Amino acid sequence: MGAGVRQHDGGKVVALALLSLVAGCGLQPVYSGGGSGPVAMALSDIAVAPIPDRAGFLVGNALRDRLGNPGETPRLRLEVELDDAITGFGIRGDNSIARERRTLRARYRVVQVATGAVLLDATAGSDAGIDRVSSDFAVVSAENSALDRLSVEVARQIAARIAEVARTGQLYPAAPK
Repeated sequence: MGAGVRQHDGGKVVALALLSLVAGCGLQPVYSGGGSGPVAMALSDIAVAPIPDRAGFLVGNALRDRLGNPGETPRLRLEVELDDAITGFGIRGDNSIARERRTLRARYRVVQVATGAVLLDATAGSDAGIDRVSSDFAVVSAENSALDRLSVEVARQIAARIAEVARTGQLYPAAPK
């Protein structure tokens, strides 16, 4: 009975030690301050510019879900250029393609609406493997499903990077003197 209690207490000691290490490392939550914190306020001040094509529609919606809807006059605009490609590889004995890779890459910029100044210029991307099967419907469905997943992942990467930059205060540079 006593040994079981000591093991349980040992787990608490280890957990407390790890917690104290994390607390002392300087990590801070990105969204500290909640919905009224500086990061949340900056993200809600970004309008997502229209992005063409189906991939653009999906990425744009995923970004709006993550960033929220801007007010009447957003001070920042997010411009996104996408490159959506499907590449076949893995040749079967009958010279048909065995697998595909769908790649979605984004180059994005956060632009200050009033001045046109580019505050962030970065890239994001992801890819997904797709098995080619004999059913064309199944292949098209798998390609569309891959695009859905990739769009959400690319939007997640973009929003995370913007939040990181917003936390440092770089989205609202000081006015020139």
